[in-house]
Amino acid sequence: MLKLPSPSTKRIALRVTPAAERAIRQGHPWIFEQAIREQSHVGKAGDLAVIFDKKRRFLAIGLYDPNTTIRVRILQRLKPAAINKEWFKAKLDTTSQLRAPLRDSPPKRLTNGYRLAHGENDGLPGLVIDRYAETYVIKLYTPAWIPHLNDILAALGDIFPAERIVLRLGGSLKENKFNLEDGMVLQGEALTAPIIFSENGLRFESDPVHGQKTGFFLDQRENRARVEKLAKGKRVLNVFSYTGGFSVYAARGGATEVVSLDASKPAIEAAERNFKLNFPSSNLHSLIAGDAFEVMTEMKKKDRRFEMVIIDPPSFARKASQTDGAINAYQKLTRLGIEILAPNGILVQASCSSRVESDAFFDAIHLTARRAGRLLKEIERTSHALDHPIGFREGEYLKCLFAYAP
Repeated sequence: MLKLPSPSTKRIALRVTPAAERAIRQGHPWIFEQAIREQSHVGKAGDLAVIFDKKRRFLAIGLYDPNTTIRVRILQRLKPAAINKEWFKAKLDTTSQLRAPLRDSPPKRLTNGYRLAHGENDGLPGLVIDRYAETYVIKLYTPAWIPHLNDILAALGDIFPAERIVLRLGGSLKENKFNLEDGMVLQGEALTAPIIFSENGLRFESDPVHGQKTGFFLDQRENRARVEKLAKGKRVLNVFSYTGGFSVYAARGGATEVVSLDASKPAIEAAERNFKLNFPSSNLHSLIAGDAFEVMTEMKKKDRRFEMVIIDPPSFARKASQTDGAINAYQKLTRLGIEILAPNGILVQASCSSRVESDAFFDAIHLTARRAGRLLKEIERTSHALDHPIGFREGEYLKCLFAYAP
């Protein structure tokens, strides 16, 4: 077991504003600092806080953190429960059952890379668990989880005996006083090479120690599968390709050419490795390491065209004040994508920012296309995959448009 602090056995008692009470009853996972009206005593990160309603009845229990504006992250509401290994085990068993179609996927469509626990949306606020074959990656976004980490590990081990468990730390947690390091292996042998896992029968590598997020963008799995169904006979440009997920699917779908474009040279190199994992003798794939805006502008000048353009940028709005700038960036990308999209080609454009509302995102794309003289004909709008459920409004971040551009 890790040598970590234990949460206090003395619970913090809280009473909150009427608005916060209503939000808790409706399933919101956070209590903000300004919503607290009464507090029994000051606690430390990871202590359990019990919230009582205006009639002093049990309302919820959650993880307390005195150092953030999200003061309590709700674990259990309306019915009291002991928060311990057994509670976490029951919660993880529930999340696993929700992923049964992935967990039990047939050999030809084997998927052993997916999200097992999606934070707030699975009732575990500030905690993510991803699976890559027999390696599990736990990512913490709040120090409130640290005193409960041993219980999480024990519960995970009872349900999913993993070969390896890796710890990733978000934001300020990378500097802590508990000798926890981002990317440390908590269980099993150290990693000397990337993990190879399967997604819909395709093989990909993941670097859970050093890679972005937990090593791969698992949330786009279903959109990648949609690209596969639409790619036959098309020249495909994958912008912000990262490690080439969309590119590999497009190739299996019958694309005649696939170009992966990303600013990161290591990501581009990983994209080539992923392509070779699945198509070792193919010469369909080419790579461009460069700025997406600059490269697409140059492609327009050279009159280079594609029958499918995929644009999946990083989040442009991490806070509300960045929303307008994000919309402008999406519109610029749409214009550039449209300008190099062949007549009757397919535009695939995604956003991974919860700060940008779905309607605003889709409207911005359509407006830009109209101004460019292309009226988009929608194929579909998509949202979250089943292993990335939406449990509350702020938990919705992914949106993607598939559309023909006559």
